[in-house]
Amino acid sequence: MIEMSQAITFQGVTAGYRRGQEALNNITCEFKPGTSTALMGPNGSGKTTLLCVLCGLHQPWQGTINPQPGSHTAALVSQQHRHRVWLPVTVINVLRMSRYRTRGLIKPLNSTDMSTVHDAAQCLKVMDLLGRQFGELSGGQRQRVLVAQALAQDADVLLLDEPITGLDLPSQEIILEVIEKERNQGRIVVMSTHHLDEAEVCDRVLLLANRLVAQGTPCEVLSKANLRAAFGIRAILGAPEDCALHDTSESSQLPAFFDAHRSESSYQ
Repeated sequence: MIEMSQAITFQGVTAGYRRGQEALNNITCEFKPGTSTALMGPNGSGKTTLLCVLCGLHQPWQGTINPQPGSHTAALVSQQHRHRVWLPVTVINVLRMSRYRTRGLIKPLNSTDMSTVHDAAQCLKVMDLLGRQFGELSGGQRQRVLVAQALAQDADVLLLDEPITGLDLPSQEIILEVIEKERNQGRIVVMSTHHLDEAEVCDRVLLLANRLVAQGTPCEVLSKANLRAAFGIRAILGAPEDCALHDTSESSQLPAFFDAHRSESSYQ
């Protein structure tokens, strides 16, 4: 297991898929313990690919990652539309699966495992759902269960792919509080998002467009020029020149492009 004082560094990482479909080009960046990082960019910009490279699910074509995936533990929470809600499994069993990496499929869970599972369930406020079928839950409830499953893995790195998109406000608040808590406990936390206000809660932002457009603090990265480079002109109409986060004047309100998805959220 990685020492939590050790950062994960990408040096010139390029990754993609079959038929030469390049998703990431020459990415150099660093993920430090005790920090949270937001991945921002349009659809298809490489956010999910970067998360998969971080946890070892996808091998880069070029470049180096130090330390290599596999020398540390990582827990990935995928986007909601990828959840297999048809599986006949209860919430408690979904959470118990988190311990299979350390216990195996056959060996029974011990008291420490069950304590870890219940602590995660309490943290995400899903204790009252343990006996329910996972597929019967609302979108917000399912997402909280899956974040609890990730926490119960007790991994060094927590990766979340659009973790609060489309969720009700209470679920958003619970998950964002967990992200802050895990960061404060010294873990590396990386989340993808389309929303400026979600990126603002993180320590750092990587702005992607299949390449690294910019990286740094939210106010350093989310400028009008950088947003234009990543999203195109219609993404930044009405955005302030310097930082798109802290100018609250009417003439400098955030562009509707970033808020459209949120307004369509289904509160479950």
